[in-house]
Amino acid sequence: MEALLGKTLEELQEIAISVGLQKFAGKQLAQWLYVQRVCSIDEMTNISLKGREALKAHYTVGRHAPVREAVSVDGTRKYLFAVGEQFIESVYIPEEDRATLCVSTQAGCKMGCKFCMTGTLGFHGQLSAAEILNQIFYFDDLSNLVFMGEGEPMDNLDNVLRSLEIMTAEYGCAWSPKRITVSTVGVPAMKRFLDESECHLAVSMHNAFAAERAQIMPAEKMMSISEVVSLLKQYDWSHQRRVSFEYICWHGQNDSIRHAKELLRLLKGLNCRINLIRFHAGVEDIKNERRFPASDEKQMEWFRDYLTQNGLTTTIRRSRGEDILAACGMLVNSLTR
Repeated sequence: MEALLGKTLEELQEIAISVGLQKFAGKQLAQWLYVQRVCSIDEMTNISLKGREALKAHYTVGRHAPVREAVSVDGTRKYLFAVGEQFIESVYIPEEDRATLCVSTQAGCKMGCKFCMTGTLGFHGQLSAAEILNQIFYFDDLSNLVFMGEGEPMDNLDNVLRSLEIMTAEYGCAWSPKRITVSTVGVPAMKRFLDESECHLAVSMHNAFAAERAQIMPAEKMMSISEVVSLLKQYDWSHQRRVSFEYICWHGQNDSIRHAKELLRLLKGLNCRINLIRFHAGVEDIKNERRFPASDEKQMEWFRDYLTQNGLTTTIRRSRGEDILAACGMLVNSLTR
């Protein structure tokens, strides 16, 4: 059956009419789905019994609980969700004053970044808007969302934008788009995201030199980092909307003065920030660890301070959930094993 979750208000109005209800019932459906967050059509008590039965003949709400959970020593939680015959993982990151969910948008990923464990899964399908929202709706205390889980969000942009509309629309969850960040390696579809959404953007950069970046990120050949930055400079980032660049640090490979100066040159004139990330090699991925040795703390602090002192706001992101393979680049559906 088709899921009601992930439908826009206009689509819910059409569905209501198609099963013999009045058009205004579409708004009632949206209220039940996105505000009350019901798990079954039977809970929609202001819809007539006849109307509920007509809905159940063709639709289901589309809510499913995760099938497995892992808890980190730092409180981070990783959840395994079934999506058809595939599985995906989401990561819940609690802090004192906020709770962030790292959301997956695809089963696996086709971008093939050499350092990312998720890329070893291959690509197994797009998540529908219902499957994206189902991850989010399992939690009732979220303050922020980051679309940084499995997959490239811009490679599933229709369903990502639909999810963002529902999260931010008045008929939906009415979130501020400033509570949501969507990541990308940098692909042409990014322009559509910039034009059709007001959510924050995070670009996975990891090296400012095109030739070096291409060796570890095949997407560089699809849209170069210089093209990405050139596009971003056409937009206004001086108000509340932010753009940031994610930068995993590897010893001797992208953490030198040469790399820092190229970052400054490339990003000059763009109101942005850099998030430095510690490399998480993965418990079993010894070969990967040797190929990409992590920068040490002292070098990362030097890199951060050099960039900041030269006008590029730079922070070192705190790692969370590494012991349960929940940190950046580590989602490999390990909970299925």
